[in-house]
Amino acid sequence: MLELIDINVDNAVAFRLSGKVTKEDMSVVLSTAKQKIERYGDIVIFKQINSFEGVEIAAIVEEFKYLFDVGLSNIKKVAILTDKEWLETAANIEAKIFKSIEVRCFSLDEQLQATMFLKEGC
Repeated sequence: MLELIDINVDNAVAFRLSGKVTKEDMSVVLSTAKQKIERYGDIVIFKQINSFEGVEIAAIVEEFKYLFDVGLSNIKKVAILTDKEWLETAANIEAKIFKSIEVRCFSLDEQLQATMFLKEGC
């Protein structure tokens, strides 16, 4: 289940994830991202991952459609809150691949620090 949340950062796409990411979940996040890009230009992403049980193939297809349509150039920062070490490792790999996006991981109890990171330089 994916739930959009408000972190009081206007250009943020913020959500909390527990379980498996469905096509519907991905559609909600990507639609929100498109709306924020249209309104603010650049966006930041806040992901709080409480648990992760995988991604539906249809959700991955939705993400690829979005990337083909919109791209990544409007994403400036990503803050990931997790207590899973393997997700931190995956985030560090993503940061090396997508060098134009600043990615940082935080523990689940560091929401304030993650929010401040997203606000810096914006």
